[in-house]
Amino acid sequence: MSMATRNDAQFSRPPTETPFPLTPRLIRVKHILVALLLSVLFFLIFCFIALHAYIAWVLSNPTVAPLYSNPMQAKHMAYENVTFPALDGSRMMQGWYIPAAGSKKTIVFSHGYGANREETWIPMYDLAHYAHRMNFNVIMFDYGFASQNSKAVATGGKVESQQLLGAIELAKQRGAKQIVVWGFSMGAGTALQAGLQTKDVDAMILDSTFLLEPDTLYHNIKNQLDLPRHPSLEILELLFPVLNGTSLHQIPYQQVKKEDYPFPIFFIHGTEDEKAPYPIAEKLASNQTNPYSEAWVVQGSHHELIFREHPREYLRRVSTFLGNVKLAEQKDIDNAPLVKNKP
Repeated sequence: MSMATRNDAQFSRPPTETPFPLTPRLIRVKHILVALLLSVLFFLIFCFIALHAYIAWVLSNPTVAPLYSNPMQAKHMAYENVTFPALDGSRMMQGWYIPAAGSKKTIVFSHGYGANREETWIPMYDLAHYAHRMNFNVIMFDYGFASQNSKAVATGGKVESQQLLGAIELAKQRGAKQIVVWGFSMGAGTALQAGLQTKDVDAMILDSTFLLEPDTLYHNIKNQLDLPRHPSLEILELLFPVLNGTSLHQIPYQQVKKEDYPFPIFFIHGTEDEKAPYPIAEKLASNQTNPYSEAWVVQGSHHELIFREHPREYLRRVSTFLGNVKLAEQKDIDNAPLVKNKP
């Protein structure tokens, strides 16, 4: 190969590409862009967590209206203001005791979340008057989260079950030989939690049972905000112990969902319940083997509004249930072995 050919070959080669050097100005711009992107990302994460913190705080601190009446003003029922301790001694509870002359049976009302002992949308005074006419003493009280004097956080039944057990103890101290708990929504779920811890309950009437567990928690959040199930539930489970001292795992919902209670339970639920889907009541009822336990699932009825929507049928069914409870107790007395006196 001639010298000219070699030179032509060399000149025909493409020049070697060298990276364009970054100037200090471009480096600063790159760093600023990365910092901005990271700032936006961290801000979005912060907002997402802050939103869940707000949800957890609102759920733990429901707004509850003050009492507007009393049993005498509402239904001409004589009553006493009562103060009693929660069973664990954690706080003092306030309520009303409505005595029935000579009666040894008591109904304890367990109101729902976001309400007080009056729970006007049920309406509670009407049911208390009905129970009183059936010769039941009546206890109506406020859970800690509904207290007007020393408001506490709501815990989904963990702490409230101790407060309900305190009301049951009050009924015993006042001479009750038969105690029925009549619960609504989360007050019904609280009653089931209390039922795991006592032998002093003879029956329960549970209207629109709400049991705080991951499924029902997310169901209610989803009704208001379109948040992803994960990681929303995980974030809330981390935040609840910080904001109200209670983890979801401390609520015995798994045990409640499989428990066969020794006393009869009357479950009342509507198919259009937007807060506590009715299959939970069907599942709880299916676990019960007490022959007087039953479920009334009402087509088209809504959360805690079944009495308003079907008042006559509601009271007829409750009367029948309470009559069966009395009959069952009488059978137990009749079948009890006789104890002979020792010589």
